[in-house]
Amino acid sequence: MGRKIAVVLFNLGGPDKAASVQPFLKNLFRDPAIITAPLPVRFVLARLISKSRAPMVIKNYVMMDAGGGSPLLPETEKQAEALTAELAQRLPEDEVRCFIAMRYWHPFTEQAAKDVKAWGADEVVLLPLYPQFSTTTTGSSLTAWNKVYKGKAKTVCCYPFEEDFVSAHVDQIMKAWDSAGKPEKVSLLLSAHGLPEKIVADGDPYQWQCEALAEMIAGRVPAEWEVTPCYQSRVGPLKWIGPATEETVAEKAKDGRNILIAPIAFVSEHIETLVELGEEYRLVAEQNGAASYTRVEALGTHPGFISMLASETVKALGMKEPMRSCAGDRLCPVGYSKCPHRMEARKPGQKVNHAAAGTA
Repeated sequence: MGRKIAVVLFNLGGPDKAASVQPFLKNLFRDPAIITAPLPVRFVLARLISKSRAPMVIKNYVMMDAGGGSPLLPETEKQAEALTAELAQRLPEDEVRCFIAMRYWHPFTEQAAKDVKAWGADEVVLLPLYPQFSTTTTGSSLTAWNKVYKGKAKTVCCYPFEEDFVSAHVDQIMKAWDSAGKPEKVSLLLSAHGLPEKIVADGDPYQWQCEALAEMIAGRVPAEWEVTPCYQSRVGPLKWIGPATEETVAEKAKDGRNILIAPIAFVSEHIETLVELGEEYRLVAEQNGAASYTRVEALGTHPGFISMLASETVKALGMKEPMRSCAGDRLCPVGYSKCPHRMEARKPGQKVNHAAAGTA
């Protein structure tokens, strides 16, 4: 009899209908990983922001779905199904089941933890569908999980430089370029969700991981292309990391470039990819004279991406340590204090493994 292995997929979550948008936003903005203000202030801000933003956000969700719901959960369910099938091939003696733990809407982390416990899992692997580590995404999901599940688990913290992951992105980009007629004078924009500068300054490694990934992708596409990492979805008055995707689209469009735009921090289609990248920035490009504008699809169930998730799961199961990155141990340079791998846990003289990133 084999093991019962639970693979818990962390993701953001999304409202399932228009009426769910405001409570979803309230859950998002009252997370201390998102707004760091004291509890009473954070709850007031969450209520005000969610109420003011809900009407605009509802319109965007309606553009994707007549009922005003997000496609994120169905997309995640497809990934879970594909991953389960892949793991069944790799672990034929074991019973593997994927559980979805959404941070801000159903199925919530609490429900996933209850389901894992009720199923009687022998081993648990926590696998974020956030490729890059950030305190605002994987960090927040881990905090929520640890509050409601007291059993042991192995965690995959990030995989931004894993070979199959990078190759899957390049494959999606080249397919989109081919479908666009293989235009010349290409500007490839690699867009990720932005963060306030303060969070990065406090030691969050997200921006470094995004931009190192962008360098790896740039080395695998035609050398004559312009490749620019950029950041979307700014909210609020704080200064955010840049360059901003919208401004970069306008700049490249004014130069008459053929714009290819690819999401590198979103692995599933949802509002940021389908509406923000697919519609809003397309309009910006057209208004500013772009020769063409092509959105690259999110990875979804790309075979290379699913294969990578399966490989990371199997590697996590085989390790003694509670956490791994795609480099095995700590991936981030020493200065990133919010990396979940503690520097003091290293053996004397042991160096940080940057081989996967090709950086020092």
